[in-house]
Amino acid sequence: MKKKIISILPLIAVLLMAACNPEGGAFKVDGTKPVSMENRVIYQLNVGAFTPEGTFKAAQEQLARLDTLGIDILWLMPIYPRGTTMHSPYASMNFYDVNPAYGTVGDLKSFVAAAHEHGMKVWLDWVPNHVAVENPWVKEHPEYFTKDAKGQMIHPHGWGDVYELNYQDKGLVSKMSGAMKFWVDSCDVDGFRCDYVSSPTIPVSYWQNIIAELKSKNGKAIEFLSETDITNPENNRIDSCGFDYDYAWDLQGVLAWKFKDSSDADSLKNILDTFLAASRQVKNRRMVYLTNHDQNYNDGGHTLKDFYGDNRYALTVLEFTFYGMPLLYQGQEIGDPDTLNYFTDAKVKWQLVDRKMQHLVRTLCALHHTQPSLAADAPVEFVSVSEPTVLAYRRGPVLVLLNLGTNPCSVSSKGIDAGTYTQWLNSQTITEGPSTTDVTLDANAPISLEGKGFAVFVKQ
Repeated sequence: MKKKIISILPLIAVLLMAACNPEGGAFKVDGTKPVSMENRVIYQLNVGAFTPEGTFKAAQEQLARLDTLGIDILWLMPIYPRGTTMHSPYASMNFYDVNPAYGTVGDLKSFVAAAHEHGMKVWLDWVPNHVAVENPWVKEHPEYFTKDAKGQMIHPHGWGDVYELNYQDKGLVSKMSGAMKFWVDSCDVDGFRCDYVSSPTIPVSYWQNIIAELKSKNGKAIEFLSETDITNPENNRIDSCGFDYDYAWDLQGVLAWKFKDSSDADSLKNILDTFLAASRQVKNRRMVYLTNHDQNYNDGGHTLKDFYGDNRYALTVLEFTFYGMPLLYQGQEIGDPDTLNYFTDAKVKWQLVDRKMQHLVRTLCALHHTQPSLAADAPVEFVSVSEPTVLAYRRGPVLVLLNLGTNPCSVSSKGIDAGTYTQWLNSQTITEGPSTTDVTLDANAPISLEGKGFAVFVKQ
């Protein structure tokens, strides 16, 4: 058995440092690049919360760290000037400008250019359904808004700080489409995460037209992520719009609110079977996630620990190895230590580092990047194992075992393809840092897993 171990260097704040094997070899987990577009990792960043300064310039100084971690796409939460009623980033005052607290349009342009130098794409958060009640359009262009039977502007979902936009008005459509083109032209952004795509007042034709137009603009590959689960029957109409990705919303909801800290591997397998079957029915690819700004702050606020308990480590392995493009929400790479009020741009507590999660995420980014069989929609094959608390699956040469039970166990399986493997992840050693071990696996060689533990092997 040959073992390669990475020495762990002192970390300053959350700077992720590459480490080398003291014996002369190296296990590269930092600074990897994806083998294909289907092996990318996306990162959600709120400019005001990401650094103490809360500016584009300060965030730009952190791009090297995110590149080292293995981030390929940066999704910036809304960067527009905000209304004052609730100070929500999703209540825009002007879609053609940036929040002055963050800097200037020129600062954003510099941020995007610097991200491109690191090989990262930048997607803006686009909020098409509504604007702040203080938005100048309310007085200058009342025709831009939907109205009730009494002629009053509508607060969608009862959100009192915003009014709903009227896509039956050609002037409004022109303004909104023009704003998206403005950011592509002025700042060279690469795509949009589109908020509340399932809104019944935004016609499918709007999405079809603007997506087709931007995708053909200047030969630049603009991408679109829809904030909706298109597999939901209520949202099937959106499947024809041309979005590149949707949210695996229903999967996250079931995992967070129903499965949670369960030890039932069969239950998790059934959840995943349902997810896979639904995913095969839609045209776009999926973004998979365990948390984002909504899950972290809304509904009372929940960290990964609140949602998933001690399953949070195994489910993080699942997020990066099962299916789809994994999302990291700012701070998730250090364990998601606190809830973040995004209305006030509450700062990420970078000093609260969960080393186990930090090293786990570092390794998973590299694994997702470098294994072609982990491409977004590559096949998944479940593997039968001897223990009812263990879920096992294979994607090409990658074999994943997750022990959802609280007790340690020894797992065997006739479904394991015999041969020599590199063990990329071992829950019993990951806290000390990434390492690999060469092992021989076959049906007669049981694999030891700790309670709530995991192991990931790649066949050589």
